[in-house]
Amino acid sequence: MFNLAIDSKLRGCDLVNLHVRDITHGNKVLARAMVVQRKTQRPVQFELTEPTRAAVTAWIEKAKLKPEQCLFPSRISKSAHVSTRQYARIVHQWVAAIGLDPTIYGTHTMRRTKATLIYRRTKNLRAVQLLLGHSKLESTVRYLGIEVDDALEISEQTEI
Repeated sequence: MFNLAIDSKLRGCDLVNLHVRDITHGNKVLARAMVVQRKTQRPVQFELTEPTRAAVTAWIEKAKLKPEQCLFPSRISKSAHVSTRQYARIVHQWVAAIGLDPTIYGTHTMRRTKATLIYRRTKNLRAVQLLLGHSKLESTVRYLGIEVDDALEISEQTEI
């Protein structure tokens, strides 16, 4: 779940609602997948790195999941998948287990992590906007917390 949350950059509601068929073809986990986001109703593509594919493959086999099942099924019969609240509890436990402050890090940290790394390495806002499924570039700027200093640094590196 952790690897997939980082790689997919999906909101918690979209992550917990993933079905096995969303990220597999036959018994193989795909290198790239696409889902329609619940909040925006916009499709978003994401890459699944090799470590994520290996982890997801192991999870599917261990849980004996079928293509039509949710990737993270609930133990409660009335719900098909774990709730976003349960996902938040899991993230809280991960954060505490590695010695970080759980009041600072949460489910949205999983979504933001790879997007922030991509932006820091490339300074390509448009790419990050597409990967997150944002409709407005301004949303991506706010989301990443880009400050005037960042904008000036990019400007200084750009020659005409």
